[in-house]
Amino acid sequence: MKAAKHYYELFDHTADLGIAFFGKDATALFAHAGRALFDVMISRQGHRARALHHYHFILQGEDWADLLVNWLRELLFLFHGHRQLLHQLRITSLSSTELRAEVTTDDFLPERHRIEQDIKAVTYHQAAVSQNPDGWQARIIFDI
Repeated sequence: MKAAKHYYELFDHTADLGIAFFGKDATALFAHAGRALFDVMISRQGHRARALHHYHFILQGEDWADLLVNWLRELLFLFHGHRQLLHQLRITSLSSTELRAEVTTDDFLPERHRIEQDIKAVTYHQAAVSQNPDGWQARIIFDI
């Protein structure tokens, strides 16, 4: 498994995968969570993603944690439903109940990319988002 980056870290959870995300503010937290999802899932084997496809998202949630789960589920569907890899993302608007974002993706090609961790689903189990004096953090459990 890959080592943690400065904006996320993996944690053990029985038969699943936990990821803690960090950001200086809520926007950075949600952006880091999206990037970390693909970083953990895919090895690009020296190939950088290209901006081939463009998506616009408007997502709703009951609170920060629900919104983060919905966001990660949409990004996971880009991979499983459309075989797309994240190239860039930009959060254009964010509140505790709504996220608007622009995402560019590249095609997943087995000759250029390898699945490192097959994440099947984003769960609500122990989903949490909080703000502290050092910034924002979240914890999400993924079904693998």
